[in-house]
Amino acid sequence: MTKQTFGATISALRKERGLTQLELAQQMGVTDKAVSKWERNLSFPDVASLPKLAEVLGTSVDELLEVKTAAQEEPAPSKVPALVELVLKAVALAMGVGVTALTVMDEVEPRNALGLLGIGVACLALVQLIHSPDPE
Repeated sequence: MTKQTFGATISALRKERGLTQLELAQQMGVTDKAVSKWERNLSFPDVASLPKLAEVLGTSVDELLEVKTAAQEEPAPSKVPALVELVLKAVALAMGVGVTALTVMDEVEPRNALGLLGIGVACLALVQLIHSPDPE
């Protein structure tokens, strides 16, 4: 049996046996809604009932539990790089706008303005480094 979710395993085995959710539920002493939830991975059967479930589905408990876990599924793309890029761009923009506003109001010395602009330029350089291809 290929690795799949627990619910997909139950559903596939149930269908192989030609059982409806209601028929499986009756044999297990639960409602058909419980079986539906198992198959949709919304809930799981009681651990004590696993041997009976395996028997009804014509498999072993070990086979029944050989499922693909969430950790084995495709990893979710990380949002950290996009967030870092956004923060760096925001800092660069803030430095540019801040220096412009402070210069217009004559509230910043040229030496300090250049330092603030340097921070903004450094942030933009980091964004470029994030997007540059790795040299091989």
